[in-house]
Amino acid sequence: MSAPANTHKTLSSEMELGSRMEKNDQFLQMLGKKTANKHLDLNSCGLTTADVRKMVALLPFFPDLEELDISWNDFVGGNLPSITQQMQVTNKLKVLRLAGCRLTTEDVRALGEAFEKIPELEELNLSWNSKVGGNLPLILQKFQKGSKIQVLELVDCALTSEDGAFLGQLLPKLQSLEVLDLSINRNIGGGLNSIAQGLQSISTLKVLKLHSCGLSQKSVKILDAAFRYLGELRKLDLSCNKELGGGFEDTSALLVMLKHLEVLDLHQCSLTVDDIASLTQVIPLLSNLQELDLSVNKKMGSSSENLLSRLRFLPALKSLLINNCALESETFTALVEASIHLPALEIFSLSWNKCIGGNLKLLLETLKLSTSLHVLRLSSCSLVTEDVEFLASVIRMGYLAKLQKLDLSYNDGICDAGWAIFCQNLWFLKELTELDISLRPSHFRDCGHWFRYLLFAVTKLPEITEIGMKRWTLPVSQEEELGSFNKDPKRRSIHFDHGGFQ
Repeated sequence: MSAPANTHKTLSSEMELGSRMEKNDQFLQMLGKKTANKHLDLNSCGLTTADVRKMVALLPFFPDLEELDISWNDFVGGNLPSITQQMQVTNKLKVLRLAGCRLTTEDVRALGEAFEKIPELEELNLSWNSKVGGNLPLILQKFQKGSKIQVLELVDCALTSEDGAFLGQLLPKLQSLEVLDLSINRNIGGGLNSIAQGLQSISTLKVLKLHSCGLSQKSVKILDAAFRYLGELRKLDLSCNKELGGGFEDTSALLVMLKHLEVLDLHQCSLTVDDIASLTQVIPLLSNLQELDLSVNKKMGSSSENLLSRLRFLPALKSLLINNCALESETFTALVEASIHLPALEIFSLSWNKCIGGNLKLLLETLKLSTSLHVLRLSSCSLVTEDVEFLASVIRMGYLAKLQKLDLSYNDGICDAGWAIFCQNLWFLKELTELDISLRPSHFRDCGHWFRYLLFAVTKLPEITEIGMKRWTLPVSQEEELGSFNKDPKRRSIHFDHGGFQ
């Protein structure tokens, strides 16, 4: 007796589904990816046009897909309409990442039309697609009040002032927005008034990034008016806006309203003496601050003594970056005295401050008390032999036991005897993963006898993977020692980045 027709249909459809799923598995395995039901990550897979077509054919078999990441695949550009046609099938999508896909204007238009088909979308990343610039209304036109978007990333999208004006009008509709990243859009400043106005309606915002956006002194005043409405903000990045200098002189007071702020990045903002005086009254009141970056602000060196001394009122601070600030002895002393009161400090960067040379010993108490320190950067600080000898003694006493990354590069004034003492004590840093002792680009030196101490120390460091030794050259005898070291099958993969052999 023959089976009913509907049974044949069921079996046929099950076989077809099984065949499709097998092809799906094969496709993902070919790309070095695992089969996933809800998450499809094809980031940086070098997808070809043919691969994109295969992916499109497989999308209907991911009805529960919530996350699609096809960033950094050039051939997505020009093929996005075929992908967006499947959006109705993948209407549970919550995360869509298309960064660096060389999207065309046609892609952008198709994407805009598709958004009404994916109402659950929470994260959208279109960064590093220049055709987004000038076309933002085409893309986001379908976003309506009640949108669930929480993360919107538009880094380096060549956004125009008109895009900024449109975004400002759109923001009040994005009541769930938590992260807004408009970094590296240097022409967006013309729309900043509109953006700031829109931000006043987004009380949920936690991250605001305007890195390298061509902001000016006036921009600070415009943004300052929005700060009083951003009580939940955790991260504020205004870095690399060189025309910002002078903007904080009379308008930083409302920064105090950001009571939950954890990260403040003002590096390379050309801060003036008056900016620093104004920020001195504000930054110490941000009691939840965990990361502070004031790097590459040269006026810090002569005018920040009061600001740096008041950092003691930030007990939660974990990361303090003050590299390349032209610190002077008074400001360095104020910093050192304050840092003693920062028990949670994990990252401390003082690179490119020449006054530290010969004065590293001032950091003794800080290095003794910073039991959580993971990263210490002292590159190009004019360190002398006595400085590394002092550092070696601190290491030997066990005060830097948690250190994972140590940067002593570009300190060419340290003699071989100093490096020998340092390397003899290096093995105490059991959690060290990276060490950099490279020389300046213009200098080459032969490694001294200290190199064998370094090799010995490495055998005692279970986590070490990277040793920067650029422009240190190895004579024949040391080349042989390194060769023997590398041939030992018990050694883990450790990369010695040195200047070559002689």
